Amino acid sequence: MFKVLTYNKISDAGLRKLSPEKYTISKDMEDPDAIMVRSAPLNDLEFGPSLKVIARVGAGINTIPVDRCTQAGICVFNTPGGNANAVKELVICTMIMAARNVQKASKWVKELPGKESQYGGIVETGKEVFCGPEIMGKKIGVIGVGAVGSRVAKACHALGMDVIGYDPYLSHLRVLELKGDVKMVDDIDEIFTTCDFITIHTPLTDETRQLINAKSISKMKDKVYLINFARGPVVDNDAVTDALISGKIAAFASDFPTERQMNMENVICTPHLGAGTPEAEENCAVMAARQMREYLENGNITNSVNFPDVSFVRAEGDRITILHENKVGMLGLFTDNVASNGLNIENLVNRARGDVAYTILDFNGEVPESVIKEIEAIDGVIKVRLIH
Repeated sequence: MFKVLTYNKISDAGLRKLSPEKYTISKDMEDPDAIMVRSAPLNDLEFGPSLKVIARVGAGINTIPVDRCTQAGICVFNTPGGNANAVKELVICTMIMAARNVQKASKWVKELPGKESQYGGIVETGKEVFCGPEIMGKKIGVIGVGAVGSRVAKACHALGMDVIGYDPYLSHLRVLELKGDVKMVDDIDEIFTTCDFITIHTPLTDETRQLINAKSISKMKDKVYLINFARGPVVDNDAVTDALISGKIAAFASDFPTERQMNMENVICTPHLGAGTPEAEENCAVMAARQMREYLENGNITNSVNFPDVSFVRAEGDRITILHENKVGMLGLFTDNVASNGLNIENLVNRARGDVAYTILDFNGEVPESVIKEIEAIDGVIKVRLIH
């Protein structure tokens, strides 16, 4: 029986993927085998010895101590793409709202004097004040063309915009798939200097922290529209606020409001609402539960952020999974060990990711616990599991 500790409210659609015959699920338990979490911070959490996996029901992992998890042999999953459509729709919504001054115009109408006979003339005055540009024919720069950014780019292209994409980590195959919808560029400055709208869809890393700052803003066109539904710290909010005050940035749409920005008329703030739809919550919960279940029951890995992806059908007998340092000679040590114990390996797969590697050994029969102890004692081995 696997013990699953949940943080935040996890959609029942996902939890139903975990059979009650195999899983105990609770918001309060000691030393779980797995954690399912949405946005609760785990950085200061002490992990018990039984913890094998953390399933992030969403994409961002800045609330999870990934390096510490790797050192402890804990696999961390996320659910890329599960909430992509929800974020895309809100990005398109707020972009149009910003361009057409919807928020300011709506506020102005609500504050009209309570004399219906006067509305006609007054409204015409407001129409002149709040008139904003169409997005069709305008140039938009999409920084980060992954699960969300690619959907945003395609939607903008369908709306008649000229779409420029920047993503140094995008595979050649994905670039080819986007050809026709997006012009990919190698220099982010081309986005800064030429685009009327800029939207950010990158993960938060040391490289992307404050990617939008005073220097990059100075390169942008006057009256640019800026959108951030990625992570708050990818923009320098003080620099953005100053640019909003000066008029350099015409409007800013953000899912991560700051105190200075919340009451500014040219800022559209939402309370981390990008992925906040019932459909997205269900999609992510189901994806996370399936990935976690496959790892716990079979050792297979999909969408891990710290282990290499490895997945294949099991043989008839036991399976050994080994997380270890990625160095020469490790596979030989494992195969020599099981051979010395009279065991024949039915299937073997090994994948590496940076400094770590993951090996799966399949057998037709049972594997003694003593073999696991011997493999654990090998220098460079981080975590070993025996799956019956």
